[in-house]
Amino acid sequence: MDVKQTPDWLDRFPWPGAETHKHSRGRLGVVSGGPWATGAARLASRAGQRIGAGWVEVWAPEAAAPVLAPVLEAALLRPFGDAAELAEPAERLDAMVIGPALGRRPEHLAMVETVLAGAAALVLDADALSLFSQWPEALFDRLSPNDVLTPHLGEFDRLFPDLMGGGHRADLARRAAERAGCVVVLKGNQTVIASPDGRVEVSAPAPAWLATAGTGDVLAGMIGGLLAQKMDAFDAARAAVWIHAQAAGRFGPGLIAEDLPDLIPPVLGGLWQAAQRKGEGA
Repeated sequence: MDVKQTPDWLDRFPWPGAETHKHSRGRLGVVSGGPWATGAARLASRAGQRIGAGWVEVWAPEAAAPVLAPVLEAALLRPFGDAAELAEPAERLDAMVIGPALGRRPEHLAMVETVLAGAAALVLDADALSLFSQWPEALFDRLSPNDVLTPHLGEFDRLFPDLMGGGHRADLARRAAERAGCVVVLKGNQTVIASPDGRVEVSAPAPAWLATAGTGDVLAGMIGGLLAQKMDAFDAARAAVWIHAQAAGRFGPGLIAEDLPDLIPPVLGGLWQAAQRKGEGA
């Protein structure tokens, strides 16, 4: 990787140091869906680990725990009975991902509301966004600048229906971020990352191989993993989008979401080498 082509967030990427330990590398929580919908949490948690979070917990409804127990390795499994039990990790952990394959019943809304009340930086994706389609302001009122929404165009329309058709995607995302008070990642061929302070970045066209189920869950986990490591939310989102695309491009045709987390380390390796050369003044 040519240093001249390295992204401008590289200087702020959270590389571990000699004294780093697993807890100081960031603690991430991922909320799973029910027993028939656990794959998204597995993808997000593995992506969070691969991007550098040192401690990852998967919070699963009790009925889903037996499904997840045989397939989780380094991530810790935390069964819970009701939404109120999510208050503890939402305060203790550095970041949480909620929404992928969560479900859209009242109890799922209660889960999102509980997590929103905590101190953790949040990535809200998929069902966590659609649950608020009838009252988006109730969501926006509870968000902070360090939270990240990751809608595709359909989910964006549910939260910001009056913005649709109102200009370029970059302008839509910028206005949405200002309204929501947090970072908005408007996913697509050219994903737009917008901050509530007005910063906007339009990504390069993404590899077409990303158009397959589950890749958005991986991206949510990557953003969550960087937030857990205390990376600025705007930088975390655009770094994750960039690395996500680079990983997919390395694989090419035949990519499925399960491939993506294990493609992250080679991309990080290239970034690490570039950072080292830059630090040496090369």
